[in-house]
Amino acid sequence: MTDVRTQPQAPDLDHYGPDGRSEWLDVDWREHQKWVHVAGAPVNVIDLGEGDPIVFIHGLSGAWVNWLENLPHFAHDHRVIAMDLPGFGHSPMPAEKISIAGYGRIVDELLETLGIERAVIVGNSMGGFIGAEVALQFPARVEKLVLVSAAGISIEHQRNEPVLRVLERLDDVLILSTGWMATRSAGLARRPRARRQIMSLVAHRAERLPAPLIAEQVMGSGKPGFVPALDALTDYPIRDRLSEITCPALVVWGEKDRLVPVRDAYTFGELIANARVVVWPDTGHVAMLERPAAFNALVDEFVAE
Repeated sequence: MTDVRTQPQAPDLDHYGPDGRSEWLDVDWREHQKWVHVAGAPVNVIDLGEGDPIVFIHGLSGAWVNWLENLPHFAHDHRVIAMDLPGFGHSPMPAEKISIAGYGRIVDELLETLGIERAVIVGNSMGGFIGAEVALQFPARVEKLVLVSAAGISIEHQRNEPVLRVLERLDDVLILSTGWMATRSAGLARRPRARRQIMSLVAHRAERLPAPLIAEQVMGSGKPGFVPALDALTDYPIRDRLSEITCPALVVWGEKDRLVPVRDAYTFGELIANARVVVWPDTGHVAMLERPAAFNALVDEFVAE
């Protein structure tokens, strides 16, 4: 039975963004970085902590750094894995054409290579779409599924061939311009107005997020996988298959999400048999960064159930 809840006045939602000094600032991430050869290409992987595994999958134009506010928290009690999907972050393009099904196979092969038989999978945006695909293709691999503003529902009606073709021609320009901005990300991120402009599509109140966190997000963007992955997102219907997901699912959404409409949260909740939906006010597309304490506590509760 689907449990659909909105939490308008939860005490842990009083604070937007990290509260105090973030734990990730004191982690030497180089100690936890490794290259794992998957599907004919190296994949950049962060691997830290011990215990039952939790796997984090970023969204379109993202990177493993999208989970900076979450990885150290869960690493206290779990082995946490975060990757740069092929074509994003530091991972080169995959050997085959980017597709949602292909990304699902890459996640499965990565976990097999890392010796992880079964895991909780947490995905944001496109990462949620991929997490759902893993649960469909490889159900024995997924213990529980957390979908954070997951793509896959509305986007199936948003394919625009002319726009995709233009983006393909402009891809190099977009990558270069984003790279230019990334070299200046620290300075830009220090200014509240610049923070709002940089993150306005994904974070509801980006000016309240710390400058170092924004800088890391900008440096992880602008990669060659963007247009092919966008093409893949709009060309792979999943709605009619969601009822086949058998593992427990937690659907987390921001009421102010500007990229994926909140109605999609309820659609996921209706179509996945064992799903719980939580919608937070004054929150955008990246709840795990906008409400990290609340998000971490919610996922802790869900994993422990």
